[in-house]
Amino acid sequence: MDRQIHVSRPFFPPLGEYEIYLEQIWKSGIVTHNGPMVQDLEKKLKELLKVRHIACVSNGTLAIQLAIKALNLQGEIITTPFTFIATISSVIWEKCKPVFVDINPYTLNIDENKIEEKITDNTVGILGVHVFSNPCNTDRIDEIAKKYHLKVIYDAAHAMHVEYKGKSIFEYGDISTTSFHGTKIFNTIEGGACFSNDVTLDGKIRELRFFGQDVNKEIVNEGTNA
Repeated sequence: MDRQIHVSRPFFPPLGEYEIYLEQIWKSGIVTHNGPMVQDLEKKLKELLKVRHIACVSNGTLAIQLAIKALNLQGEIITTPFTFIATISSVIWEKCKPVFVDINPYTLNIDENKIEEKITDNTVGILGVHVFSNPCNTDRIDEIAKKYHLKVIYDAAHAMHVEYKGKSIFEYGDISTTSFHGTKIFNTIEGGACFSNDVTLDGKIRELRFFGQDVNKEIVNEGTNA
């Protein structure tokens, strides 16, 4: 008898529908690196979410790392202690220092009223997390960021389809990231994405996710395989 309590289980489409996509993959022979399936996914998600730019990547953890790298952040990043470890490990992997600000006990998000007291000369960014799909106070965080000339990244791993003030939650911050992991409402088994409103920033993320290569396959950046 199965006595396990499953916190979440991935949603699977009917096997017959999935096999149709497999047939297309076998026919094209392309299984990686911005192939037609990835491009189609980006196009459909862009239309569905009404976002300006989306770059799909291999997972949500790398999405945060690419965001930090694309914004060239080096120093202290203010963030929340109430999140999955990937938020914090991404900061550390990019050689930045996480600085924790306590959460609002009602929203469980980073307490925007306590951010300023943690800002130092070494602070370079704010990394907010939309906990349980509940949006951070993006207006106040944006005010603080502009006042102190900081970059803003949002970990929106749990915020698929969330809208705030009439637009996708992914439209807020310099870069928003999400996860398509099997435990998420929308999943690709593994996967994630970076969202931005700046075409230059989107281009940089696309370079970074493909070994630092530009559209002409020239190495122009320190990239990775994402």
